[in-house]
Amino acid sequence: MNENNKHRQHPFYEQTLETKPIFQGRMISLQVDTVKLPNGETATREIVRHPGAVAVLALHGDKMLVVEQFRKPLEKVQVEIPAGKLDAGEEPEAAALRELEEETGYRARSMVHLQSFSTSPGFAEEVVHLYFTDDLEKGEVHLDEEEFLTCEAISLQQAMEYIREGRICDAKTLLAVYAWRMHTLTGSF
Repeated sequence: MNENNKHRQHPFYEQTLETKPIFQGRMISLQVDTVKLPNGETATREIVRHPGAVAVLALHGDKMLVVEQFRKPLEKVQVEIPAGKLDAGEEPEAAALRELEEETGYRARSMVHLQSFSTSPGFAEEVVHLYFTDDLEKGEVHLDEEEFLTCEAISLQQAMEYIREGRICDAKTLLAVYAWRMHTLTGSF
């Protein structure tokens, strides 16, 4: 039985009765689905469609590469690991290699997939693919036209301090910092 059929057989499965497109942007789209609930009643679900994203835990020596940029939805500057959305048809590892060099000016000679995770499964389908590398060589920064950021390398102690201060508060970077901490303590992810 394939994965979709397996989920359709689950007693909590919600059958889609109607999909109404609301908004189509360059990065996301929004739709409202009418669904049949397990008890036979109907409900609506607001769903954000997103092509997915990648993020990279990149260690240069004993420091992690991060970028600092303004995040309009939060109305503040954030410190995050290098990341970006998948282009149409792009494989996640290729996107991770591309985003790392574009934002930090470092190329990864090799990369390991750590985990893929849903960001907000209650309303969005976005999946982020997290990669790790400590095999870096100097490349070139290639920021997008609308992208303004700085790159720095921070220690694990600095990362933990940034978390306490709220300068790091996004899920992908929190996950990366805690994975790095576990790797430092145990030697594995």
